Amino acid sequence: MNAIWHDLECGAYDADLPLWRGLAEQQGDPVLDVGAGTGRTSLDLARHGATVTALDHDPELIAELALRADGLKVTTVVADARQFALGQRFALCIMPMQTIQLLDGAQERASFLRCAKAHLRADAILAVALAVELEVFAVPDDSPAPLPDICERDGVVYSSQPTAVRAADGGFILERRRETVTPDGRLSIVRNTIRLEQLATEQLEAEAGAAGFSPAGLQTIPATRDYAGSTVVMLRG
Repeated sequence: MNAIWHDLECGAYDADLPLWRGLAEQQGDPVLDVGAGTGRTSLDLARHGATVTALDHDPELIAELALRADGLKVTTVVADARQFALGQRFALCIMPMQTIQLLDGAQERASFLRCAKAHLRADAILAVALAVELEVFAVPDDSPAPLPDICERDGVVYSSQPTAVRAADGGFILERRRETVTPDGRLSIVRNTIRLEQLATEQLEAEAGAAGFSPAGLQTIPATRDYAGSTVVMLRG
């Protein structure tokens, strides 16, 4: 079921895809996609001719990605972003959709940055997306909430509705109401929360510098109606 929720809440986002395609064309093969999920970015890059290694810690998501990658130049890996050894080097490593802000603090980010550095060729690029600012909100129980994302799989209806973004100590808590309705009408409700670390571009550049990277510019991905905007920090290995 993780794959269904991942697709429902993240799969429709495409505002960043032109940036990743452009970087892959600029840097060449191979490309490492860290936090690949069910393949939103990896499959798009492969369909545009790139050779991609897709890495995620969730075996269910990677299994779904592997099924979808049939016939494409995609290698799937189940591994932790903080500790992986792939035995090859890449021309480009990307970390889309604020994945780095799911890591818990500077020490975990340092572990990822060291792993990424060890897997990059000379003059390669590491590109990391950050949500620098999030609009804090909370929907009262008696007020209309933002419209939910809805899909149907095998007769089961899945609904995911954002209900709050709350400031937390050193980060943000994203809250969603997840509902499923079975064909016989049984309703299940789960409150899902995700924590994002607050991380400024300057802080990430400084931490990357300690791992041997140098700044290579910033790119902005504007907000859409359904998704927050992001800043992509470019780092040269």
